[in-house]
Amino acid sequence: MAQRCKVCAPLVAMSVEQMVAKIDQAKIAGADLVELRVDHIKNFNPETDLPALLNARTLPAIVTYRPTWEGGQYVGDEAPRLQALHLAADLGAEYVDVELQCATEFLASRKTRANQSGTKFIVSNHNYEFTPTEEVLGALYIKVVATGADIVKLVTTAQDITDVGRMMKLQSRAQIPTITLVMGPKGVISRILAPKFGGFLTFGTLSSGQESAPGQPTLADLINTYRIKEINVDTKVYGIIGNPVGQSKGPYLHNPAFAETGHNSVYVPLLVDNLAAFLKVFDSPDFAGFSVTIPFKEDAVVCADEVVPLAKDIGAVNTLVRKKDGKFVGYNTDCDGALSAIEDGLRACGLDSSGGSPLAGKTFVVIGAGGAGKALAFGAKVRGATVIVANRNFQRAQELAALCGATAVPLTELASISPSPGMVLANSTSLGMHPKVGDSPLPDKEALKNYALVFDAVYNPVETRLLREAKEMGAAVVSGNEMFIRQAIGQFEHFTEGPAPRQLMRSIIEAFN
Repeated sequence: MAQRCKVCAPLVAMSVEQMVAKIDQAKIAGADLVELRVDHIKNFNPETDLPALLNARTLPAIVTYRPTWEGGQYVGDEAPRLQALHLAADLGAEYVDVELQCATEFLASRKTRANQSGTKFIVSNHNYEFTPTEEVLGALYIKVVATGADIVKLVTTAQDITDVGRMMKLQSRAQIPTITLVMGPKGVISRILAPKFGGFLTFGTLSSGQESAPGQPTLADLINTYRIKEINVDTKVYGIIGNPVGQSKGPYLHNPAFAETGHNSVYVPLLVDNLAAFLKVFDSPDFAGFSVTIPFKEDAVVCADEVVPLAKDIGAVNTLVRKKDGKFVGYNTDCDGALSAIEDGLRACGLDSSGGSPLAGKTFVVIGAGGAGKALAFGAKVRGATVIVANRNFQRAQELAALCGATAVPLTELASISPSPGMVLANSTSLGMHPKVGDSPLPDKEALKNYALVFDAVYNPVETRLLREAKEMGAAVVSGNEMFIRQAIGQFEHFTEGPAPRQLMRSIIEAFN
């Protein structure tokens, strides 16, 4: 049975005392081992500081004394640095990291020493600029193995997320314990998915701001959010494709839902530059589905092998699911998420139509003609509403109206729309979103008195100025938060072909708020 990938906390501190305290913190946080980055300790004295650190450790340790020429902090002659690494091994450190540039000579000299401890030697190489080609990586791997390394460590930098694919391929073919990691925000999945591809270990920092390399997740996220200790070769990978994706709530929503429903799956952030290139590289069935956000919803329509009719009409896909034949089907759960929330809001007001959608026969006014506005307009039209599109750029409003059989009006004339029973207003723009919480797409509060229900796609803040003023004018309101929850539930059910843990997912989003 393959050995489980270890979770290592890299410890960066100015003093021995601070580093010892962090060892205990790492143990409590769930780390399997720690990396003692002694090159960060001020006035480091190997003869006294190494025994103090190693005698106080409560977890297995890697001793790393990284020189500036390999991205570390040590400045000085090589002889005393290498002697410190010998001492760490003599003192019984479980692992010692030695840079490739000096590894052959160091490991050869190690054999002549009287004190032969059980220390394993990690031979490492770091590329802080890019990720080489497969051929260069393969040659580099052979070179590291030839030094006599117990463990190979190759770290590169992602210029594009597709670079990670080459490192994953190298990792999956490794013949001895190997660590392959890709630095930077586009390389984060190399750290989260290390167990799936057979990585010896991955790194998680104690807290944000204490990273020893760019792109390291926190221990808490690795262990609690991504459940890294449960990831294995059979784990299915899902994720959110976008640019940016750093603030996405998706991993904090879908991963607990997978755990709750017993799915061996993980949901990860995917910072993508080119959707087609990403899908071409990550073409394994194990990459089973994706949420798609800005700016790739339109690209996803083209990249999907099949698109459901409503998503095709809208011209936007926010969910890609890989079927058993390897082909992607594209869905749009934004539309159903928003419209079902609005329908339930109308039902709660007693504005239900007998049979069919509560929107049937009602006037539905959409502010905005972008992707979200398109989804709302088409969704309302399908449900039998009379749709009016208002937009700052009137030409765009006319174009959307022509596509879905609606009427277009300039945004400045929105207040003059004739009222009708059960009329609905739906804002699809970002006006009123944090931090500009004082903005509203309809500054004339009096105009809101004509609406039975007002929906705002903005979900931060939960109560926007538009919704607050709509309530003051007597309208029922539905927040973008409700749309977000429902679209995520829809995505989860497409991913798993089973029911989502709705109450759990709802409680997670409410906790965020």
